[in-house]
Amino acid sequence: MQLGLALLLTAGAVGVFQPAFACSEEHDHVHEHQKRLYPQVSLTPPSNPLVWSDLANSHGWLLGHQHTSFPEPNYSGDLGDFASFVSHMKQIALDKDVDLLLVDSGDLHDGTGLSDGYPSGGVDGQQRPILLEFAYDLMTIGNHELYDYGDAYDVHTNFDNNAVSVPVGNQYAKFTTRKGRSVTSLGILYDFTGNAKNTTVQTVAKMVAEKWFKDAIADEPDVFLLIGYVPVCYRPTVFKAIRKVHADTPILIFGGHTHIRNCARRAVNGLESGRYMETVGADLNGSADSNITFTRRYLDPNRVTYEYHTQTSNTTFDTPEGQNITAGLQKLAADFDLSYLYGTAPQDYTLSRSTYPSNSSILTLFVSEAMPYSLTLNNSRASYPNIMIVNSEELRFDLYSGAFTKNDQLTSSPFLDQFLYLPNVSFSVASQVLSKLNNQNSDRRSSEQMEREPSSWLEEMDRNAGGPERRAASNLTLGYVTSDSCPGVGDDTPHNPLPYYSSPDYIASNAPDVSDDTPTDLVFVTFIQSDVLEVVNNLQSTKTYTAADVETYSPVLANAVLGLYAQKYWN
Repeated sequence: MQLGLALLLTAGAVGVFQPAFACSEEHDHVHEHQKRLYPQVSLTPPSNPLVWSDLANSHGWLLGHQHTSFPEPNYSGDLGDFASFVSHMKQIALDKDVDLLLVDSGDLHDGTGLSDGYPSGGVDGQQRPILLEFAYDLMTIGNHELYDYGDAYDVHTNFDNNAVSVPVGNQYAKFTTRKGRSVTSLGILYDFTGNAKNTTVQTVAKMVAEKWFKDAIADEPDVFLLIGYVPVCYRPTVFKAIRKVHADTPILIFGGHTHIRNCARRAVNGLESGRYMETVGADLNGSADSNITFTRRYLDPNRVTYEYHTQTSNTTFDTPEGQNITAGLQKLAADFDLSYLYGTAPQDYTLSRSTYPSNSSILTLFVSEAMPYSLTLNNSRASYPNIMIVNSEELRFDLYSGAFTKNDQLTSSPFLDQFLYLPNVSFSVASQVLSKLNNQNSDRRSSEQMEREPSSWLEEMDRNAGGPERRAASNLTLGYVTSDSCPGVGDDTPHNPLPYYSSPDYIASNAPDVSDDTPTDLVFVTFIQSDVLEVVNNLQSTKTYTAADVETYSPVLANAVLGLYAQKYWN
């Protein structure tokens, strides 16, 4: 989810927005989510006042990040805190006589227990009525609203009461702000092809050729505002279509999808604000001579930051609306039993801050320890040699020391993938599948810059840090250190950059010590079935494997693997 506050400045300005873009106590069984009136650890406050600000890409992280290992406390503000922040900012906007718009540019789904922990038979998205307590000016969807038809339909029915001729929502919005500034807004999704049956994703190239699009941009507004789940650097088609009609009208962008902090200043001004409610912030200013001056600030969303920029205190910051939203989220968490305790994790396990394989890598934990235990429970195939393979993106987030709850399980591994297998594949073939998958995927992704961008961003951040010694000498907490194409320092609070280590696209359990001709169960998740079949058929010619040869290996789904392991080994 990309939550964005956009500011249209006062008299004389053509149309100037200000957006910001963009989870040791022991318990018996259940512990309650409590409202954190202040972060549980000391945080560095910002040092410079904001001009204005915004937020991004929540993926269900509406209760904020709840662990004390850094960088988690930086992002400990929940949606109720953000609502209070928005309320204060709206009052400040009135005092300054400016317009403030609230924008959401996609991806509510797949990320935490609030988005994925709903009871069996329920719908992914019961947090959405709480989101509607915000007075959104603009909202669109991301690709994660389209993987499942039920999710897409639920978004459509909950958020869109005036659909035109598209699967979800209106095709564009035109409105005039309180200050009389005219806005034409379009929601854009990248050319996504993984959408569910009975949903349609129109390519951007086809969209700009539609009559409705040409009609929508025919009249010149004070500003075009493009929102949606596309990186800010990947919208030339829409930009060019607008520029054919309006050569100089300001175009501003709220971007998404790559999960990075980014500011683009080329032919348009655009902002992306990271992921998982980890970023709030951008400043946009205007002048009376019709020029736009565009600056940005990336805020860490926590109460220290919010109180600093709204000039409030711990006793004056909360608003009734914010408290109600927090209470609603806590009730939903209780209804979903998200505090159910599986065990106590002995250490932090990270996705990219540890080498793979290593004892502190969650990828290693998942494939080398958790899968071999959880998938062979009560399994008649447990005694047969096996190799278990998953794509590394099956893991979505770090796993932190301390209480490991249902919410933590769904945060680290939210997907409902089933484990399948090909029985009795010779070990000589099965043992080569992993390396072939990784080599094949490397070739396929060589030109897919959008998919590589998050890793490249983290890698560059780590490279610029200058090594462990320089990190230690700076005496700063871990967090994002952003380098983008806009001038000046964008980060609101200084940090040490996160260490980064790359990992392969596919990972696997430890191979059994058997001879080459030993029949081996080749286990994999549904998401990679077609890739596995292709590789196996390329490795041997004895048999042509098809989907008909694939069987269910275990009733345990991917999002349950870590919980079963924790119950056994972390108690």
